[in-house]
Amino acid sequence: MSGPPLAREEVLIRAAWVLTVGPEGDVPDGAVHVRDGRIVSVGPYEALRAALPGVPVTGDGTGLLIPGFVNTHTHLSEALATGMGSELTLFEWGAGIVGPLGSVLTEEDAREGTRLRAVEMLLSGVTTVNDMFVHCNPDAYASLGVVAGLESAGMRGVVSFGAEDIAAPGEPAWADVTRIMAEQEALAQSASDAELIVYRYGVGTLLGQSDELLEAGVDACRSHGWAVHTHLAEVREELVAATQRWGVRTIPHALRLGLFERPLIAGHGVWVTEPDIDILASHDVAIAHNPVANMILGSGVCPVPRLRKAGIAVGIGTDGAASNDGQDMLQAVKMAALLQKVHTLDPSVIDASDVLRMATLDGARALGLDHLVGSIEPGKRADLVLLQDSVCVSVLHDPCGQLVYGASPRSVREVWVDGRNLVSDHACTVIDEREQIEVCRPLTRRIAETSGLASAGFSRLGGRTT
Repeated sequence: MSGPPLAREEVLIRAAWVLTVGPEGDVPDGAVHVRDGRIVSVGPYEALRAALPGVPVTGDGTGLLIPGFVNTHTHLSEALATGMGSELTLFEWGAGIVGPLGSVLTEEDAREGTRLRAVEMLLSGVTTVNDMFVHCNPDAYASLGVVAGLESAGMRGVVSFGAEDIAAPGEPAWADVTRIMAEQEALAQSASDAELIVYRYGVGTLLGQSDELLEAGVDACRSHGWAVHTHLAEVREELVAATQRWGVRTIPHALRLGLFERPLIAGHGVWVTEPDIDILASHDVAIAHNPVANMILGSGVCPVPRLRKAGIAVGIGTDGAASNDGQDMLQAVKMAALLQKVHTLDPSVIDASDVLRMATLDGARALGLDHLVGSIEPGKRADLVLLQDSVCVSVLHDPCGQLVYGASPRSVREVWVDGRNLVSDHACTVIDEREQIEVCRPLTRRIAETSGLASAGFSRLGGRTT
């Protein structure tokens, strides 16, 4: 499948501040020269303009230029399922909403839902997304739709199929190990055919998989060299259930299985002990911190400062749209800072530069992409965001602080991914937002009705015709 119908630009991007998150630091009245999808140079605007008089300039010198955000954990399977179950715990929410939803998802739902949320992510500064598509529809390789959706949006992505095969008591499993591994192989092949997308092996949750599937996954990762995307230590109930099943918590069990032999990123990492942190650090396991979803579900607070002090790469994720009710990365960035401050009753426990780094370079490091993206440095790919033209970035006493605590999607003026201009003048250039909303309305209604979410009272769309 081809990429977005856009050429890579040669452009000089100007801003009041270029926050490089790299060796150049913060460059006042700075600019970045982009050519052939690559960052060529970074420096003072006047010097670069003098050296490049014929290159078009974008930006009026009043805004902020930053590396594109890396959304390190989401579930695009939830793209059409926002606004339900916000008073449920994780286990209740999984059984009541995610399970029924996943049983009816199709490849079309995945593709169109991904395109819908790609607009929202791009307009909040996301250029790279790490997705885990969770479904249990035996009649569809639904996860493959994410690749098509991300490609059509021009986004950089990491895709995985978060399969589980343990059914509710008295219910048959939706698929056997052979069926699940066949979709993993198909998704890996689809990603390999795409320009900006890579594959990771998905483990929805350790508790959601049979021992047979867990072992098959470890074997496949060893033989294929696949990296892994999973969840670990999200809620207390997980730890109790794991200890009852295996005699140890999920992190020691993952170690025992061999899951940490390959690069692994885990969502959440909320309920970790000091021995858990030692295991994660010694095996270069990365954590995706999802503050909004953790608050909505009442899951707890990820010990971000402890993890980072141990040398663990901690990125920031929105989590899925059904446990966040949106994919606004700027909201997640702000909450990542505020949650630590209020939890510790210490406003100095984390600062704006820490959070910006988590949302960019540390997120790229967590996904093994920091050689390509995450900072504004010559030679890296041109994944860049210009924030300008709105009240929320008009006063820049502290540019990084204003970005983290005050910016909103209204301020995202331009977004480039691999040198392609995917957002221009505050609008997505590759997907028509209004048209995509209309495409998704009937899909959302069908999902509500066929999954039983409407009849269960979670969705009020059942029976509506408009």
